[in-house]
Amino acid sequence: MSNLNRDILYLVFEQIQDDDKKTLFSCLLVNKTWCEIIIPMLWRNPWEHLNSENGMILLNVINSHLSDVTKNKIREHMIFTDFDQKPLFNYISYCKHLNLDEIQRIIDENVNEKSEISNIQNEIFNIFINENMKYSHLYVYQNFDSQINFINGAERCFSEIEFLSCNTDVNDNIITILTETCKSIRKLELFINLKNNNYGIIKLIEEQKKLSDISLTRTHFDDISFYEILENSLTKHASTIQFCKFTRSPTKLLSSCINLKKLELGSKIRSISTSWYCLKDLSFPYLQILRSSSVPVDVMTSLIINTKGFLVEIKIDCIWYDETRSKILIQAIYQNCPNIKYLKLKIGNCSILELEPLLISCKYLKVLYLLIGEGQFDWNKLFEIFTKSSSSSLYKFKFNINGQPKLESYKLFFDNWKGRHPMFLQIFSNKDIKKKE
Repeated sequence: MSNLNRDILYLVFEQIQDDDKKTLFSCLLVNKTWCEIIIPMLWRNPWEHLNSENGMILLNVINSHLSDVTKNKIREHMIFTDFDQKPLFNYISYCKHLNLDEIQRIIDENVNEKSEISNIQNEIFNIFINENMKYSHLYVYQNFDSQINFINGAERCFSEIEFLSCNTDVNDNIITILTETCKSIRKLELFINLKNNNYGIIKLIEEQKKLSDISLTRTHFDDISFYEILENSLTKHASTIQFCKFTRSPTKLLSSCINLKKLELGSKIRSISTSWYCLKDLSFPYLQILRSSSVPVDVMTSLIINTKGFLVEIKIDCIWYDETRSKILIQAIYQNCPNIKYLKLKIGNCSILELEPLLISCKYLKVLYLLIGEGQFDWNKLFEIFTKSSSSSLYKFKFNINGQPKLESYKLFFDNWKGRHPMFLQIFSNKDIKKKE
């Protein structure tokens, strides 16, 4: 019975971890069993949300795992010395995510004698990279320059990497060891540089057997010749790729990804590029999730029309389009997306009426997120359509607006909604969002 309870607790805590880590931290204090289940979860990826303050705390815990001889050797070179207490758990052994740059950064920030950084770095990397460790996620960017290929056990550590996030000017020693030992990368995040790109990445990509998720972040002035070679190597995996994210328009790769299920295009930078129009004639029959930011709405409309009814999520952000295009877009959605569950798009007065056939046709819609611009807007009409035509599954409404509707309009909406599924309503102000940005 106790084993069953632990299994159930594990499943519950896994769910909490995805949504609310603060709650998970508070659960640590309940009893020993809860603590033993939660600690490994929290230490899978200790590099999330690091800053200077908690980076020092993390380094303190890491140093507590060092031998007494090593502690005494490095103590006088550290900004802090409070790492004598033995750890209650072997926290490092629970790590499945390894961020080499973050380790190097917190060392750099907390060593007062810069000439000793290399020696201290080697001691700490030996804790993370040895024959007893094995990682699923690896993060390494331009700042990392240590020779980990000479560390004993590095081959085992990286042999089962499933997620790799790196810059394309990453050091040769990282690429070499990954190419030799790792064939299991499923998700690849590449940040493409202006110059000094490492062509060894091409060989690493070609060696993979299970690549299914790619993300390419490009500058406007990156190395075109390198990008073309990179895209050709990724195209060899086109039949297995199901998830793609591009900040700039790809030239060849997407047209080969016939089994694509998730597609993210563009970036939050509000600049529109005509290069996206090369996607208008592409068809992704199995596409389920489509997200865009600063991509022409004509392109998005065409992509929606060219799907085969499997889309369950559409997000269209950071793009202005007139009422005519708005109507055409909404029509494309309710004519081609009967299974849509989440929808985010811009709307104006002239396109409000198109929401009625959308709500009637899209019976599985659960979340509707509307971006409403400046000027007069008929809130009463919008709320009337919601209460008249929404299916029983639709209960979550989000509005990003410039001006608030009158209280009378809200009252009308709430009164007419009585007896239905409890409503979840969120209202954001464009002005507040701009202040935060």
